[in-house]
Amino acid sequence: MELVTTVVSRAGAKMSSVRWKFRMTPMRWVFTGIAAAAIAVILVRFVLGLGATTNLNDQWPWGLWISFDVLLGVALAGGGYGTALIVYVLRRDKFYPIARSAMLTSLLGYIVVVLGLLIEVGQWFNFWRPYVSWGHASVLFEVFWCISCYTVIQILEFCEVGTEKVFKGAHKYLKKAMPVMLIIGITLPTLHQSSLGQLFYLMVGKVNPLWWTAFLPVFFLLSSFFVGAGMIVIESSLAGKALNHKVEIPVLRGLVKISAGAMILYLMLKITDMVVRGTFANAFAFDLPSIMFLSELTFGVIIPIIIAFSSLSSTRKGLIWFGILTVSGVIMNRFDVLFTGMGKYLNQYGGSYVPAVSEFIVSLGLVSIACLAYLFLAENFNILGNHESEHADDIEIKDGKYASTAK
Repeated sequence: MELVTTVVSRAGAKMSSVRWKFRMTPMRWVFTGIAAAAIAVILVRFVLGLGATTNLNDQWPWGLWISFDVLLGVALAGGGYGTALIVYVLRRDKFYPIARSAMLTSLLGYIVVVLGLLIEVGQWFNFWRPYVSWGHASVLFEVFWCISCYTVIQILEFCEVGTEKVFKGAHKYLKKAMPVMLIIGITLPTLHQSSLGQLFYLMVGKVNPLWWTAFLPVFFLLSSFFVGAGMIVIESSLAGKALNHKVEIPVLRGLVKISAGAMILYLMLKITDMVVRGTFANAFAFDLPSIMFLSELTFGVIIPIIIAFSSLSSTRKGLIWFGILTVSGVIMNRFDVLFTGMGKYLNQYGGSYVPAVSEFIVSLGLVSIACLAYLFLAENFNILGNHESEHADDIEIKDGKYASTAK
């Protein structure tokens, strides 16, 4: 479907119309169906509450929505600030081709996080209270404010891209403000990424020793940085198929090596911390926590490091495996910290938790909405660098009114 719109201020004015397009494919119809089902569940949740749509209980107040939509969503959206740091601060211009797509993916990821928070919080209609009731000593308060502010900054950063096509008069002002917004946009994520780890550091005696450590904030921050390359590799691969766009292998390989360097630091700190705390033997107890922990490190960190510094990273297939394993490792880590790490403590009071079908529908629906939004924006704005802002042919308007045509 294609939509052409034109706005004129007076009769007889000759202006260029703006062309919007969005192709509906079988996969996009699937995304649309999942999104519609999720919206229906969300409306029921807002009306009837968490009890009617989730399996959460007093022992398990945090479940799939917090772990997947918030903890994991924030981590996987970390590619935006990491790429901005590499491209715009360190001036590694070779990575510019992936900068806009990475920042768009990050923006959509944070919008999913904000929606997830709104859906998960008990009395959702009180979401505005942290803006006026300042809980300075609360880690969650800092996380809430940083995520909110960073999402606004990312929207403004995208407006710099958007005004290349619409509302062009504002483009030069946004372009001048970009350096300031980039600095703020790099600083804020380092605060809330680490603070999410701080939340679990406060739970002394509740989180399994394999995951509880004073370095949790550092580990959360480092993992949010190195997972960005994995997300970019996966996103570029999917975009290559859906939008006929491919990022050159040397660009992705260079990004992957930077990510692997952060992984090496992460692994060294993790091993050193375990040795100092005397928990190294726990990793080889071969019970469920130790198996999950070793799988997380082996498949999510060690193997990706090997791929990054071997000839495998010079092939597109090797890069895709790097992305899949890295992202899977961070997914396992966030789920392990909450479910595996705290499961024994929470279950000792007789409670148990298995996500309801409706919880899965909402999580998949939010991802589907983000995918549809990405496809629309990538098709209509210069995100991937493979087209300029598109305009319809100049047309003559006689009546001075808003003109719209669709075909």
